Amino acid sequence: MRVFVTGATGFIGSAVVTELIANGHQVIGLARSDAAANALTAAGAEPHRGSIDDLESLRQGAAKADGVIHLAFVHDLAHVSLSGRLKIFLGGLPTQIPARFASVINEVENRAVEALGSALVGTDRPLIVTAGIAFVATGQIVNESTRAPAASAMPRGSEQAALALVSRGVRVSVVRLPPSVHGDGDHGFVPTLIGIARKKGSSATVEGGRNRWSAVHRLDAARLFRLALEKGVSGAVYHGAAEEGVPFRDIAALIGRRLNLPVVDKSLEDAAKQFSWFSMFAGVDAPATSALTRATLGWEPTQPGLLADIDQPGYFNV
Repeated sequence: MRVFVTGATGFIGSAVVTELIANGHQVIGLARSDAAANALTAAGAEPHRGSIDDLESLRQGAAKADGVIHLAFVHDLAHVSLSGRLKIFLGGLPTQIPARFASVINEVENRAVEALGSALVGTDRPLIVTAGIAFVATGQIVNESTRAPAASAMPRGSEQAALALVSRGVRVSVVRLPPSVHGDGDHGFVPTLIGIARKKGSSATVEGGRNRWSAVHRLDAARLFRLALEKGVSGAVYHGAAEEGVPFRDIAALIGRRLNLPVVDKSLEDAAKQFSWFSMFAGVDAPATSALTRATLGWEPTQPGLLADIDQPGYFNV
């Protein structure tokens, strides 16, 4: 199968490209720079020049493929103004998502999904769209049938845009990823926590750190995307949760131990002083099951768990 992959040179996307090629697929990777194009060529993929906000490049890439995996995303949360905010609720406690980030979701991401889907209407060629687990329903174990809230309340609200394509004859399914996708080259949530701890001189929890993060290794996530492409059912939601819920206090304790820093607990009100824009993620309770995904796709994670993986020098070498 010829597979068009957006985000193909990213942390997860590069693993997906390797997984696809190793299993006999040909990959067309979206490349917005010469460096990305060269990396794709070196990996054995065909570069397709364009970007997530170049909708025509997305349509063209999808049109020449037998299937599409959409991973690309604009990660600019740390750089947006916190002056305008949209309120959401985590377990009944108010926190906030910057309005610019919601704009990224609603404008860039949803338009990209629409563009990819428009090239696949009536073709029975699969489109796999990436979404998040973290804010689907906090304070409970989320499963694949749990409905996601409005896109404006999600850090990555592409799920609604994707599933809306089903009624238009697009064979689309969604892979929800947990708060932590870990592994070599991680530049996501755990490295952010490590950086904050170094800056503040302490590793912190919020309200006792009883909240949980589901987690998955990038290589296990890559296998899931391949299986969803090969076996996925239109309209289905799949969960990339290798671990149902790692207590946040355990993550904070490990970071404190590795950095030789004290572990402190913050109230909800003081969390923003410690974590700034990251406070909503540090306090989110986001456990999730992947039982249905495992049963229907035959997905079985084999890589190290979150705590074992991050308890390695690579996460702490700077």
